[in-house]
Amino acid sequence: ALEVTHFKNALKQFQELVEKKVTQKTEERLGLYIKDDDEIDYDKFYETVQTLFGPEIKDYNVKAFFRKISSNLDAKTEWCEIFGYFIVEGDATSSQVNEENTIFLISQKQQIAHAGVKRRDVIKGIVKVPHLDFTVTSSQKGVLTVFNNQSFCTFHQDTAWVTGCDFLTQLKRVVAVTERTVIVWDYKSKGSQSNCFVIKPMENGLLCVCTVTASDHLAKDNILMGDDGGYVNLLTVTSDDFGLKQSKAKKKSQFHILDSRNFKIVKRKLHDDWVMKVKYISDLNCFGSCSLDSIHSFVLGDIKRLEDNMPVKEFSVPKGVNAFTYCGKSNVIVTGG
Repeated sequence: ALEVTHFKNALKQFQELVEKKVTQKTEERLGLYIKDDDEIDYDKFYETVQTLFGPEIKDYNVKAFFRKISSNLDAKTEWCEIFGYFIVEGDATSSQVNEENTIFLISQKQQIAHAGVKRRDVIKGIVKVPHLDFTVTSSQKGVLTVFNNQSFCTFHQDTAWVTGCDFLTQLKRVVAVTERTVIVWDYKSKGSQSNCFVIKPMENGLLCVCTVTASDHLAKDNILMGDDGGYVNLLTVTSDDFGLKQSKAKKKSQFHILDSRNFKIVKRKLHDDWVMKVKYISDLNCFGSCSLDSIHSFVLGDIKRLEDNMPVKEFSVPKGVNAFTYCGKSNVIVTGG
């Protein structure tokens, strides 16, 4: 009985903690919040949860919950999510999909799966590469996959959560971002010889990524990234950056660590909240980025604006913008909150 009472008290304190964080985030977006010693950041949130429920709580479950309440203030949450359990509403097909570690479904009929995917993993990015007729996906727990109509190849890294991916059209490699690193994977390499370059450290947590398709340089790609500090970053990579000479002793190493200070990275703060999506719109010869920031919700500008700090087009939307896309046929940009 004492244990039940203690757990109920812990749940009550946890709910109060969540409410305080949501209130704090709401005031931040309205420009009313004043920082003080009671500010709840991730470290304080994690420490409090550990105190309430003990060390058996997994850090990635706490991180997922914290991101959920920080990015969507109206999201429905359940206390069991902090333990890695979720209330699922759906049919038997959905349950079967979860049990079999599915990557994704095509029309809920054709199932593509493989044993390398962890349970309760989440697809964070999916990119179609039309000219090579394949699809690139990245999962939250670090599985990068390239699918074509006949087979697929994968690369798995456990260093941190992957938050997005894209394809480098000039260098012919897959790029993915984690909280503090940029991963460049040579998907054509096989097995233990698989080449993966990790560029780190990045100053802020990276949340989204896309490539700039306007490059006319055959050995260079430009990468746009949005982070949790409200910055849009532009990283330039060339074939020379990955032409490392390896000794025989290191030949089988999958990871090659590269210092981010050796790369050309420019950035500009365009939002006062997390950058939820960044995309280069080749038809308009500009990039777009969106945020949950109610003032600087959606930004449209030339790539050069990241370097010269000249004015960009800004749009304000209550509660911000969570996603957007461009329709070339209608020449319109559609946003979703």
